[in-house]
Amino acid sequence: MFHHLEAKTANELWLQATRIFVEDGLPAAQDSRGGTTHEIMNAALAISDPRQRWISARVPPMNPAFAIAEVIWILNGRQDSEMLNYFNPQLPKYAGTGTTYHGAYGHRIRQRFGIDQLERGFEVLTKNPESRQVVLQIWDANADLPTMAGNPMSPDIPCNICSLVKVRNDRLEWCQIMRSNDLFRGFPHNVIQFTVLQEVFAGWLELQLGSYHHYSDSLHFYEHDGPLSERMEEIEPPKNTESLSFPKNLSDEAFAALSAFSDACSSSVTKPTEIVSKLKDTRFQEPHRNLARVLAADSLRRRKEIEMMEAVIGECGNECLRFMFERWLGKDRTTSVPVFNVRC
Repeated sequence: MFHHLEAKTANELWLQATRIFVEDGLPAAQDSRGGTTHEIMNAALAISDPRQRWISARVPPMNPAFAIAEVIWILNGRQDSEMLNYFNPQLPKYAGTGTTYHGAYGHRIRQRFGIDQLERGFEVLTKNPESRQVVLQIWDANADLPTMAGNPMSPDIPCNICSLVKVRNDRLEWCQIMRSNDLFRGFPHNVIQFTVLQEVFAGWLELQLGSYHHYSDSLHFYEHDGPLSERMEEIEPPKNTESLSFPKNLSDEAFAALSAFSDACSSSVTKPTEIVSKLKDTRFQEPHRNLARVLAADSLRRRKEIEMMEAVIGECGNECLRFMFERWLGKDRTTSVPVFNVRC
């Protein structure tokens, strides 16, 4: 059965998708390496305003600092694990315990195949906006197909296969193709990752944002996360009014600075006062500084510097980010569902 859902915001879309499982009756059980799932196949999901990427309806709430750290990690083409693991200590249990992550999306897009696909796509669409050939490849058959015995090659096999990028009516349209997608844990992060890439790439090309399309061949949730009726609330986040669309030179500079700042926040040798100083002294555009404020606030929280955390997040001028961070802080600490991201 084919499912097609559309909404203006990611939050509205997630609620629509969740209601399929809650109101239409559970699909048949499907076993997986992570436990029993319930699955719908061939799900086409669309967001008309990709800037409204934050999902606040999920219970427990997601940690926006980890989501931001992932975006920075991807845009800088990284695959090292240390910084991500700091912002999500549960991640190694599900994606592996090495010093690098096998399926790192940014490394796949910007380095793995001997070509920076974002750079090439930028050059192509600058010269030929009508091109239908800009495909950002993530899947690597040599590394990602299971062994001959049917076993996974790694705990961290990419769920995102590729991105299809097109210019239509002076807008950048983005289609994300997924082989597997955990609605509860993975989807909220995947939407943030690739709508930010869409917005950044649109800025490079001096285009407006088009729609974000998300095709999942297997959209599912795990039984151990259910019942889903208890994992959703009708809460809409404030509108995200800030744009991450900047000319390429400014965007590259900002995300390189964010990468260095995220490393400083996650380093055990960085003192809390140094985090605050680096936040003030680093050259950021204001939307990027607000991303950095969320990272800094979470780092200060982890260091139990609560007053400093409150001061930093209080300076965040992005109401949506501030809401998401404060909602995450107020999550029910007694819940049996830990906050982490399983990519599939």
